[in-house]
Amino acid sequence: MGLRGGGRRDLLERREDVRQANFLELFVDLVLVFALAGVVDRVMQDISAGDPVVRWRSLAYLLVLAMPLIWLWITTAHITSWFDPRRRKIQGIVLASAFGLLVMASSLPYAFASRGWAFVLPYLVLHCARPLLLLPSLHGHALRDLYVRSVLWCTAPAAIWIAGALVGGVARATLWAVAVTVDIVAAQLRWPLPRRARPPVSAWAMDSGHHLPERYQQLLLIALGETVLAAGITFTDQPATAATSAALVVAYLSTVLLWRIYFYRSGQVLTEAVAAAGDRLAAGQATGIAHVVMVIGIVTTAVGYEIVLEHPGGRPEPVWLAVVLGGPALFLYGRIRLERVVFNRLSIRRVVAIATLAAAAVPLRLAPPLMAAVVAAIVLLGVALADAGHAARRPPERPSPAH
Repeated sequence: MGLRGGGRRDLLERREDVRQANFLELFVDLVLVFALAGVVDRVMQDISAGDPVVRWRSLAYLLVLAMPLIWLWITTAHITSWFDPRRRKIQGIVLASAFGLLVMASSLPYAFASRGWAFVLPYLVLHCARPLLLLPSLHGHALRDLYVRSVLWCTAPAAIWIAGALVGGVARATLWAVAVTVDIVAAQLRWPLPRRARPPVSAWAMDSGHHLPERYQQLLLIALGETVLAAGITFTDQPATAATSAALVVAYLSTVLLWRIYFYRSGQVLTEAVAAAGDRLAAGQATGIAHVVMVIGIVTTAVGYEIVLEHPGGRPEPVWLAVVLGGPALFLYGRIRLERVVFNRLSIRRVVAIATLAAAAVPLRLAPPLMAAVVAAIVLLGVALADAGHAARRPPERPSPAH
């Protein structure tokens, strides 16, 4: 990567002092907090509706709206992992990405009605234009083939995204679900082309062993911060009763437990594990997928917090129970996948916790939402205590990824 070529190749020349996230990237994170909060608010419009079909449909809407935002954030983090974020060109791309996220987030309340284009166009422009802008800096680099493939693959999902914007309601959500699935699956396969070998890099793999894993950690903190924001705003709008106060305490303690379960111990040594992995490409992909699953679980949990704060003693609804218990269960599943990356093992404690949440759903069908939230918090507390007991009187465990 030595030649500068008129300021082109030096975009790839990252230095050790820029391996961590800079202030510009943290600005993107602030926009993502707003975006995820918008997803939660949009889902709450439907999950509290009287029609059971509309309530269950809201869970599909959560995925359709959240996944493009998260994927756009991940691809932006991939760019800043490979390229020097101090260069003006990279800074311009990052700022444009933040603005695109902002426009998409502002359209969320009406994404399936009047503002479909405001959601689709920034997403498509950023995904197709950014690789084109970076290609001149990639002569002779393995990343060039990957970016060329991503540009060629823009056409098929773009047609589906645009078709969705041309219709409305459930049809739009269905087409967008297909489009974002194609986007992510194609990226996992490194945008395959006929009769051409896959490139040795991927949309998940990182140039630095530290930068992208740390960005994933920050992604988790963004999601956790959004849950606190959602709970605080919802509590402010509710009467300060014993039930709503208890719901706020449970929501806050559950968020703390999610943070504790994530960072101990896999989250703490994630960067070391990725750096030591025998197959960094596979480790990067597994790490990214695990964090996407955990973030979706946390966003689902945030929806559950709002339900409990608004209806702490309300009648039990199956979809509400699915959100209150399913959010933590989905987070724990993602955390199991992360444990596999860092320690190359199955976390039995978390498997037991997921099974406990599933079993608890049967009697909780007759209980108010606050009771379900309390049970979920107790299960999370059990996982945290089991982690602490496992670590007691032992030296800090070192990562042992697959080789």
